Amino acid sequence: MFKPLCLFIAGLLASPVAHAQIFQRELGDFDLKLGTTPSRSMAQGLVKPSAVGSFHGGLDLSHDSGLYVGQYAPSMGLTPGKNLEIDSYIGFKQPFDQTLGYEVGMIHYSYPKVDTLDSQEFFGGLTLLGSRFGIALSNDPDKQNNTLFADLGGNPPFGIGISMKYTTHQLNTPVSVDGGYVSSFTDWSVKFSRPVMGIDLDLIYSNSSLNGSDCSAYSGHNSQCDGLVTLKAERAFY
Repeated sequence: MFKPLCLFIAGLLASPVAHAQIFQRELGDFDLKLGTTPSRSMAQGLVKPSAVGSFHGGLDLSHDSGLYVGQYAPSMGLTPGKNLEIDSYIGFKQPFDQTLGYEVGMIHYSYPKVDTLDSQEFFGGLTLLGSRFGIALSNDPDKQNNTLFADLGGNPPFGIGISMKYTTHQLNTPVSVDGGYVSSFTDWSVKFSRPVMGIDLDLIYSNSSLNGSDCSAYSGHNSQCDGLVTLKAERAFY
């Protein structure tokens, strides 16, 4: 019953008239969060950005001990070219003190309406003075991925948050391109974020190690193989 319940809640959160960021409520020793953005610090950096659509949402349930579980749908599959994706995660987060903590867990990516294999991602990281540094290892059906992730939002200069992601992809089967084969590649992205008059502004630069005709082998995190600058503006209605 957990999956249908999540989909129902996510659908409500994703409606065009309800763009609430986070709804939170305490249930005894548990803390329940519903929102249109991922609640977990590491999960928020690792959900697949290429799948994000206009309709998305999920839930997160955590215990005072540090254990948590949740589901997040970065795409409800309601817009053209987007498929339903459900990211289920479980993990453990614990602070050593007010300035230092750690987090470990696993994310399971599934696509209920697409004939493709599910994939898993294991992650771990440290929180230091509000900034987050992590590593993730994932096993996709067609490749192996190793990701380094950093979010310096805890100490933003001039009110600007900075997050970075760098991933190496090892293809299970080399892809034929003009002049040879591609068996591995890397991609990366840097995001600058700043709220302005209630609007969340994101400036994102992404690129990869492939270029020209080699881009036909690209299947990474970014929306395209070559260098891309994206400006995104988002405002919550309440």
